[in-house]
Amino acid sequence: MQTRFSDEQLADPKVAEAESILRKCVHCGFCTATCPTYVTLGNELDSPRGRIYLIKDMLENGRPADEEVVTHIDRCLSCLSCVTTCPSGVDYMHLVDHARAHIEETYKRPFMNRFTRAVLAAVLPYPARFRAALSLARLGRPFAGLFGRVSALKPFEAMLKLAPARLPPASSVSKPATHAASTEKRGRVALLTGCAQSVLAPAINEATVRLLTRLGIEVVVPEGEGCCGSLVHHMGREEQALFEARRNVDVWCREIDAGGLDAIIITASGCGTTIKDYGHMLARDPAYAEKAERVSALAKDITEYLTTLDLAEQQRKDMTVAYHSACSMQHGQQIKAGPKLLLEAAGFTVREPAEGHLCCGSAGTYNIMQPEISAKLKSRKVKNIEAVKPDVIATGNIGCITQIASGTAVPILHTVELLDWAYGGEKPEKLKALKRSA
Repeated sequence: MQTRFSDEQLADPKVAEAESILRKCVHCGFCTATCPTYVTLGNELDSPRGRIYLIKDMLENGRPADEEVVTHIDRCLSCLSCVTTCPSGVDYMHLVDHARAHIEETYKRPFMNRFTRAVLAAVLPYPARFRAALSLARLGRPFAGLFGRVSALKPFEAMLKLAPARLPPASSVSKPATHAASTEKRGRVALLTGCAQSVLAPAINEATVRLLTRLGIEVVVPEGEGCCGSLVHHMGREEQALFEARRNVDVWCREIDAGGLDAIIITASGCGTTIKDYGHMLARDPAYAEKAERVSALAKDITEYLTTLDLAEQQRKDMTVAYHSACSMQHGQQIKAGPKLLLEAAGFTVREPAEGHLCCGSAGTYNIMQPEISAKLKSRKVKNIEAVKPDVIATGNIGCITQIASGTAVPILHTVELLDWAYGGEKPEKLKALKRSA
């Protein structure tokens, strides 16, 4: 793609990076076939190629974002399916990140939109606040339909509908601690306990610690870690995202220096995509660039790490698993075969639903901020999953678990919960009611 940025514009390293990304696009349109919003809406401006044109025009002319640009950028899920599809290697992820930061700096959103985004940024990354908000949401859920009657309040309707009827108790695994290997020690890792996941599904981290310690891995939950920054990063709140990234980099580097780490284990693939990008996010910060690179290099999805441990094959189970590959797993981190191979080795029959490349519609806060599009994607995803007639659904991201569970009665678990059970752990509570099991 031909660009016309001035030398003065290109003196800004962020603009220079955006320009180099734009120049790689050859207008081929392959991305439109795999973009969930284009497939759903059929609007060229809701495809990666269309958004690239909008971003190019906005940045080249050095103008503030306008309503049209914001509408179509806001509809982007950041699923990164286009990145997997693109034959030219267009780095759409960092381009849309730059566009979102530009929007945040130059565009004044309507009051209720600003308020909703501020609430999400102030609540979701903080487990204690999130738990309190979910407790209140249970009281408000019967009135969700009233919010849905007003367009500006639809995100609050979506929040109330997504809130679980019952919250699991807080887990001790979320507290700073060192969990010793229960067999001969063969490694040491740090575990990101996360923000939303530690409230909604603490069983995921509990299963991770149980499985790893049985395999001889010491697991450290460091003091001071927090949200990875992904939620606010995708809102364009760059400074808040970088603050959270720096805090975690400091915490993990302290553990690296103190006792060494073989990996930083992440059990939410959305977080993993962001943490693996810390090196890029902090590349222009001389105090953090090198440290961030160290952290990004050590970041591993739990399934990615487990594939290095040569787990023994287990007896076959009479249980069919539909594996849903989260977008942040298959597109963001390019982890595709590993989770399925682990499940098969653990004795499960694994089936892949049709259109596995398409997003389920969760995408961080997308199912709150864009509930109509999200609902269409969820229905499409659930239909494809149920078509393979699974006993259980497995995936690697809490957002997908929450989203898909709201549309089907088929139990859905994190992949590591099934692996923990297969390798000596307790049977997950969601599976105890199933008639068929081994």
